[in-house]
Amino acid sequence: MKVLVLGGVAAGTKIAAKLMREDRSNEVIVLNKGKDISYAGCGLPYYVGHVIEEKEQLIVNTPDKYAKLTGAKVITETEAVKVDPVAKKVIAVNVNTGEEQVYDYDKLVISVGASPVKPPISGTELKNVFFMRTPEDAIRLREVVDSGEIKRAVVVGAGYIGLEIAENLKLMGIRPFVLDMAPHVMPGFDTEMAEYVEGMLAEAGIPVVTGVMVTGIEGDGKVEKVTTNKKAYKADLVVLSAGIRPNTAFLNDIGLEMFKGTILTNEFGETNLPDVYAAGDCAMVHNAITGKPAWSPMGSTANIAGRVIAQNMMGAQMSYRGVLGTAVCKLPGINVGRTGLTEAQAVAEGFDPISVITVVDDKAHYYAGASTFVVKMIADKVTERLLGVQVIGSGAVDKVVDVAVTGIMLKGTLSDLADMDLAYAPPFSTAIHPFAHTLNVLRNKLNGTFETITPVEYAAGAANGYKVIDACLKPSIEGAPYVDLTTVEGPIAGLEPDDKILLVCNKGKRAYLLQNRMKFYGYTNTKVLEGGIAFTEVEV
Repeated sequence: MKVLVLGGVAAGTKIAAKLMREDRSNEVIVLNKGKDISYAGCGLPYYVGHVIEEKEQLIVNTPDKYAKLTGAKVITETEAVKVDPVAKKVIAVNVNTGEEQVYDYDKLVISVGASPVKPPISGTELKNVFFMRTPEDAIRLREVVDSGEIKRAVVVGAGYIGLEIAENLKLMGIRPFVLDMAPHVMPGFDTEMAEYVEGMLAEAGIPVVTGVMVTGIEGDGKVEKVTTNKKAYKADLVVLSAGIRPNTAFLNDIGLEMFKGTILTNEFGETNLPDVYAAGDCAMVHNAITGKPAWSPMGSTANIAGRVIAQNMMGAQMSYRGVLGTAVCKLPGINVGRTGLTEAQAVAEGFDPISVITVVDDKAHYYAGASTFVVKMIADKVTERLLGVQVIGSGAVDKVVDVAVTGIMLKGTLSDLADMDLAYAPPFSTAIHPFAHTLNVLRNKLNGTFETITPVEYAAGAANGYKVIDACLKPSIEGAPYVDLTTVEGPIAGLEPDDKILLVCNKGKRAYLLQNRMKFYGYTNTKVLEGGIAFTEVEV
């Protein structure tokens, strides 16, 4: 079988390698526009910050090494410009000479990736304006950063790559500002969780300004400032990380079904055209919860989908179960991770979601380096099906996310996922795992044992008319009466059984224990502020 693969970064190289492992007699040709294949795009910010020291570490395989390792043929600096799906031919152009070459195929894989969005603003051609997509981008940016001439930088885009770039610029002694049109950082997080991250970033010296539109970049030959619809920001360097766009314009007239330039595929990775497959950043997959088309421009998705496609091309008929939008990101002093639906997305998809926010230990509290996780867990009220998790903390947030991924992919309910024998030792976790702890709290909320006001509800005024009681380990809320949980053995002086009472502690646990005790002594209208003062600033 003769297979032509257009694009050789993640999905393309995965498919080609798997095809050759499946059947060494396959003739597989990979055409790649750039001179590098199989590079670590997600590692680029860390090269800028010298976390990854050598540029060679960014290249997973050279074309020659890859060809010898797999048996596939790699042709670099060659760009596909036209596809004829009827004749099963592709016209490609050498990017250096302009020479055309025609390639025929039995099956075609389109994995041409995506390119950075260039905002429609003036000044992008000025010196010290950078994108961040290829190893060459990172190498050029680091050279400028290492010159010592850069004091201030503006990063346009508060997604994962933009924030990682900002962190690494800060690491190099540069003062970064992050600007974004969206109302909050990091798509895929609910508002209150994103706001918490924004506060942590500001404390770490990375201010994020959201809800602003960049209108231009100005300077005499090189960057001097960035203008927005609100104000201007001085800058010696600008990194544009405002999203990516699939490299599919050359396919517009061949009858290929696309959505906003992204190729639609079925669960087998097939397009609507016979013997044509698509994968990677240029292709749609589907959401594992909703079944709807989903764009997941991630190296992980490219590799997983690519492996499935290669086996299907060999006749396996394997279904790709889809994506959950899983992501994890390292930021200054904190890590963030998420998977599944946000609460807002769950509502939009017709679920009746219930959520809880906990602040839990990430390992045994007495162990060196112990810290906390802020966890938001979301489930469906009716079925108790787990729908999503968002985690923030200085430790290994990915372990909570990955447990959640497993549960969601298996369509697990909270009951299904309770009492799991998860790994425990003081250096790694707590006796009740942070995931299990949060799940238990959510189950208590579902059955009415734990009655709460969420941070979002608190911000919207849900606590108006409630008496705030300070239930912290020691008095911590100015103006609020303090109640020591351990001293409550009956009615509390000054509080009537039917009073509306909001119990607030450091993280939520002591307030829950106090609520439990107060219910026993006849108090009928108590609420606990989820996450306590660790997550929400409380004023009386």
